[in-house]
Amino acid sequence: MRPVHTQVPAPYDLGTPMLRVPAGALVDLDLRIESAHEGVLVSGTASADLVGECSRCLDEIHDDVEVELRELFYYPDRADEIDEEDEDVLVVVDDHVDLAPVVRDALVLDLPLSPLCDPDCAGLCVDCGERLDEVGPDHTHDSADPRWAALSVLTEAGTAGGAAARETKEKD
Repeated sequence: MRPVHTQVPAPYDLGTPMLRVPAGALVDLDLRIESAHEGVLVSGTASADLVGECSRCLDEIHDDVEVELRELFYYPDRADEIDEEDEDVLVVVDDHVDLAPVVRDALVLDLPLSPLCDPDCAGLCVDCGERLDEVGPDHTHDSADPRWAALSVLTEAGTAGGAAARETKEKD
């Protein structure tokens, strides 16, 4: 068994479109590498700082993530014995293991698809784009439903016609 504590730079695509580890930022690895009959067992944690945007208001988010890792890398001769259709078999190559796909999968799968700056974030006003948390609950806009726009023209014409009819009636 060998403990490994190291930091590695993050690749440019470590995350989702809304929340990610910045390219070049350091990912902390606190691992334990053990020899097993079938291969090498790597277990431990990976942690990193995150940046992104709130999915409701688009404000910048800063967070961190820590995920558990546990993966068995098979020795080449043992990997041949495993079903050839299984593409997820990780193999020890020249006494080295490639942790990049393991760390990427664990980190990205742990990230929320719709991150929020605050669980109670109200988002943006659909009419003016202002943050609803800043403008308050009484924020409204007087906007007519476009489906009823043709009726408002008839109503205005009817009001004008009705006023003219009343004037004619009053003269009589």
